[in-house]
Amino acid sequence: MPKRVSPIETIRADIDTVFGSGKPIEECLEELMRHSVRLVLQQVLEDEVTTWLGRDWNARGDRQRQGQRNGHSDLTIKTTAGAVDLKRPKLRNTTETYASQLLGKGVVRSAPLEALVISAWVRGLSDRDIEAMLGEALGPEAALSKSTASRICQVLKDDFETFRNRDLTGIDLDYLFLDGSHFKMHAGTGAEPVMVAYGITTVGQPVLVAVEPAAAESTDAWADFLAGLTRRGLKVPLLTITDGAAGLINAIGTELHGSLRQRCLIHRARNVLAKIPTDHQATIKGEFWAIFDDIDVDPGQAAVDEAQRRIDAFADRHGTAFPSAVRCLQDDRRALTSYLRFPTEHHKRIRHTNLIERTFGETRRRVKVIGRLPGEASCLALVWAVLDRASAGWRGLRYTPAITRTLTDIRHQLNRPATEEEPDTAPDNDATVAA
Repeated sequence: MPKRVSPIETIRADIDTVFGSGKPIEECLEELMRHSVRLVLQQVLEDEVTTWLGRDWNARGDRQRQGQRNGHSDLTIKTTAGAVDLKRPKLRNTTETYASQLLGKGVVRSAPLEALVISAWVRGLSDRDIEAMLGEALGPEAALSKSTASRICQVLKDDFETFRNRDLTGIDLDYLFLDGSHFKMHAGTGAEPVMVAYGITTVGQPVLVAVEPAAAESTDAWADFLAGLTRRGLKVPLLTITDGAAGLINAIGTELHGSLRQRCLIHRARNVLAKIPTDHQATIKGEFWAIFDDIDVDPGQAAVDEAQRRIDAFADRHGTAFPSAVRCLQDDRRALTSYLRFPTEHHKRIRHTNLIERTFGETRRRVKVIGRLPGEASCLALVWAVLDRASAGWRGLRYTPAITRTLTDIRHQLNRPATEEEPDTAPDNDATVAA
């Protein structure tokens, strides 16, 4: 007899299927939100039955009420995001009538249900918030039991704590991406950063590494974040990809010895264009990307040198008309071309941090309607939940024997002490290889 799959497991499988579909990440996140409606509501429906019966699935022993679970019936609820398909739990041999407090005898209005889901994502990480949220959305008669609220919240908290305390010694990275985004999470303060690290392993698989808070994106804060990763066993990657935050750059120099540093080209393009008049931005944008695209030489020093020559040519053309933009491009210029030492097949992915940026954008969109999250724990768990689910759909990188050999050669170069004859085989103080 085939094993029965619970409705919750089915929904989780549907979510995983969405992220494995190859669709753009923005489309995946929107579809994730729709599936999350199903997941949260289905969990509440299942927990309601558990609480009413006084026992878990297939549990025996003392019974609070007579009756047994008897499968599920189909239930469709209309929302502004479309129809939401649920499985309403069925009971048999009961001596009392059971009715869901959440759905009553036929809730079909979208506003309370969507309020439930939004609140569950941006506020529903404490028992008190869960209870208040249902009271606000469906009225006091639909108050969720404390035991159900506790189970929902505790699963989220336990999963996040397991994630943030896990051993990292088994994660070997070629590429590490670091970025931060600001959220309001403490009363009486402005937005504060949440620091995120994700990477690509030595077999090409994406992995979310860490999510932690900080008071500011200072050198000390980033250094503490990175030191925590190494204490938990994370090995130094070949390449670290960041934006231009000074504190982060300084911390990489002190905490990730031996890692090359790549400055996000998308961030740098925005910086350059911000110094260009609107009428000229389209032309300058095209010339900026022409510096780094279609370099027809093998990866390594020759490719780096070619990009650096193109930077000089750009400066010669525009130094008089747009001196501020040229200075912006030339600042930290060596870190703009570190990715060219790596396999060509990986270039478009390892020269920016845009994957985290897009996911951060989705998180900010969800929380901006309430202004400030109710606390640090809620903020971290929300950011982690979005990133963790999104990371299931992040594509890895293609690895072939030739690519692996190239990366192995780079690893040997970085681990070999520099000599007077080989001045550029090890990173300098800002973790870039000299161009």
